[in-house]
This record gives sequence, structure tokens and C-alpha cells, in this order.
Amino acid sequence: MAIQPIRLFGDPVLRTPAAPVTEFDRELRQLVADLTETMRDAPGAGLAAPQIGVSLRVFTYWVDNELGHLVNPVLDLSDEEQDGEEGCLSLPGLSFPTTRALRVVAKGQNMYGEPVELVGSHLLARCVQHETDHLDGILFVDRLDDETRRAALRAIRESAWADGTPPQIKISPHATAGRAI
Repeated sequence: MAIQPIRLFGDPVLRTPAAPVTEFDRELRQLVADLTETMRDAPGAGLAAPQIGVSLRVFTYWVDNELGHLVNPVLDLSDEEQDGEEGCLSLPGLSFPTTRALRVVAKGQNMYGEPVELVGSHLLARCVQHETDHLDGILFVDRLDDETRRAALRAIRESAWADGTPPQIKISPHATAGRAI
């Protein structure tokens, strides 16, 4: 396992839809291990493969002390919504109010190719939606209302890392509100 550098806003891999995983081999298991270690070190509630420069449909999550991963996710979202602060490890130090579905049923596979169904609400639902968006080349700032999106883009331009300099930010792993996803 190895901690990988997290790609920041502006990196083209974050805007490129990821390819489906077709080979469930040792390389995929290593990718899941690297994602998990990188996510926990950050710390974050989730991390998608494109965030470490790998354009494959896989992400890890760490929510309410539940650690897991999902490969090739397909989501069924509730009509009921939730509002809350959302951040991203690829936009360090920034969070904005983001509307998401309250509940999610995510179907996919584990790293061995076995079918998996993940059912969650609140923070887990938010995390699964956020990470699946990464796999589709979508960032959470794309989901903001126009006014908030303008403020987010301004904050990104003004951030210390906008020039490509890696940030030196650590978030308490015990924090949940505003925790980077």
C-alpha cells in the first residue's frame, strides 16, 4: 500500500469520465489499498480513483467507522433531498452547501468482482453520490446553485493551492461537518 498524491481542481483527469473496471486482478486490489490508505491519511470520507490519477470506476469510503469500496457503481437515488456542507479532497479547505439525495442504493462490485449493494442515507448517501460524480467527471461545485458556484470558483482562484502548490491542510478524522469527501 502507498499513499498517493491527490489531484487538485484543474487536473484534466478530474473532468474525464472514468472507464469501467473489467479486470478484477491484483492491480485492482492494489488500487483499492492505495485509495484506502490515501483517503484515511488525508483524512476524507471518500476517495475516487480519478483523484489519484487513475481513470477507473472505483472509489473507497470511510463513513461512521464503516470502511469500504465500490467498483462500477450504479445509483438509485431517493426523491427526498438533504442540504449540507460538502467539501472535496481535490478542493482542499473549501466547502459549500450542496443539495443531494437523502438516500441511495448503490449497486456494483467489490474488488473481486462479486456483486455488492450499498444502502445508505445522510452522510453515506452524500459520500456515495460525491464519489460517483467523480467517476463521471463531475465535481461537487458543478452541483451548486449559480450564486454559490460563482463564490466557489472565486474561492478556488484565491486559494493557496490554485497555482498547483500542494496544500498543507489536515482535518480531524473525528470531524463530520464539512469533512472533505
